[in-house]
Amino acid sequence: MYRNGTLSHADAVAAIELFEEGFTARSAALALDLSGNPVQMLYQRWQLRGLGALMTRERRQYDFETKLAIVLRHLKGESGRSLSQEYDLPSPTTVGKWAVIYRREGEDGLRPKRRGRPPADRTDQPAESELDALRRENERLRAEVAYLGKLRALRSRERR
Repeated sequence: MYRNGTLSHADAVAAIELFEEGFTARSAALALDLSGNPVQMLYQRWQLRGLGALMTRERRQYDFETKLAIVLRHLKGESGRSLSQEYDLPSPTTVGKWAVIYRREGEDGLRPKRRGRPPADRTDQPAESELDALRRENERLRAEVAYLGKLRALRSRERR
């Protein structure tokens, strides 16, 4: 049965050797008993970069203008493969993903977005008075005392 997931370095090297011999992605996956998807992605990278497909690349950020220019050229009919070669993109599928985002969200979808949780907006909440803070603390302490009292009663009942 085929293994799932990504390719190990040894599997990737073996697959590229088969590509060099003229194997297609599917035939290489069958010959090495590997999952077809990772081999197909490696095959696409190999077609773009040759043996450079084995090198790990650091993740790059592309500015909005570059993304927009690439997507507009892609929508006019240029292939994702030629654009990814020209702009040194990691894969031809990157162009397709950007095009889908552009169709769904427009130009704003290609703009950089803030990562992580949005900051808490405390400006719309009025400042808590000292009296309210003391009331909240008093309520919490009463609940804690009640809990500990129930716990003590349960333990004494177990000992009998």
